[in-house]
Amino acid sequence: MGFNCGIVGLPNVGKSTLFNAMTKAGVPSANYPFCTIDHHKGIVPVPDERLNVIAEIVKTKTIIPTTVEFVDIAGLVEGAHKGEGLGNKFLGNIREVDAIAHVVRCFSNADVVHTYGEVNPLRDIEVISLELTLADFENVTNRLYRIKKKAKGADKQTLAEIALLERIEPLLSAGKAARTVELKSEDEALILKSFQLLTGKPVMYVLNVGENDINNPSATIKEVQAFAEAEGSKTVSVCASIEQELTELSEEDKKEFLASLDLEESGLHRLIKTGYDLLNLQTYFTAGVKETRAWTVSKTATAPQAAGAIHSDFEKGFIRAEVYHYTDLVKAGSEQKVKEMGLMRTEGKEYRVKDGDIMHFLFNV
Repeated sequence: MGFNCGIVGLPNVGKSTLFNAMTKAGVPSANYPFCTIDHHKGIVPVPDERLNVIAEIVKTKTIIPTTVEFVDIAGLVEGAHKGEGLGNKFLGNIREVDAIAHVVRCFSNADVVHTYGEVNPLRDIEVISLELTLADFENVTNRLYRIKKKAKGADKQTLAEIALLERIEPLLSAGKAARTVELKSEDEALILKSFQLLTGKPVMYVLNVGENDINNPSATIKEVQAFAEAEGSKTVSVCASIEQELTELSEEDKKEFLASLDLEESGLHRLIKTGYDLLNLQTYFTAGVKETRAWTVSKTATAPQAAGAIHSDFEKGFIRAEVYHYTDLVKAGSEQKVKEMGLMRTEGKEYRVKDGDIMHFLFNV
């Protein structure tokens, strides 16, 4: 699986509508708060045209894309960190995801109720962000207290946790996200991730916009985009009603419909790409007559780590990898031609995987 992403936001901003459109999950959605009272999960294949091209060239019987898991988390409200609106339950669901997709309502429609009576995206972002920060502050304060009570004669790992928590606590107290803490090493990054802090997770703001705003964003949308850029987050504009309509069309009709809107791809495609960018992920492939398959790994992944995405034994027993690139296969026209042209390489444990690599692993277990 590529990654999992929690969809959060105020009630009635279009989270469940988007979730249904992306996953075809049939989750209830309606024009009132808390239509969703539990979290729902949906697995979505990651669209990648390269898979089809590879499969056609190598005469593959089966194509297996990598996937993204979306988790639709019920609407958060002011006071969620204290349990308002089932807040404790909802916040707990967010702790399990890799990234947060914060859906922000940027469209005006008098027929769709807004929690605060009017559309104000930056205020809505502030409400949700504050709830996540307050929940984290309580979590960090309690954790520090517990660890310090046992810290006498503590090991190096515990002392490292204390040091990091002591740097995070004042940030949260000042209303800043835990992800803004300056990390001193990769080990600290792993420790931060282990805390499962809500504001420690990377965020993309999914701007639920009107149809006319997709290609011509309003001043309000541009303001939100500038805000996100300033805090180091990403945005993607999606029109939930368009995405919902796309689910009812054939592939050919989808292309025509998107073209009529001057769009090259759906909002789902753009959201997934933004998620990959946000989490620093990339795709490599394995290809053969039996199957062509896409795999998701970090952009810093070594060949053994890429092998580990298939099975942990592949990483443990890694010997070497035979590697060529997607563009090489397209240029050559066959794997045999890739070999004849000297485009297939043998790489060892230090090799850094590149997006679009096609890899075959040799291992010993």
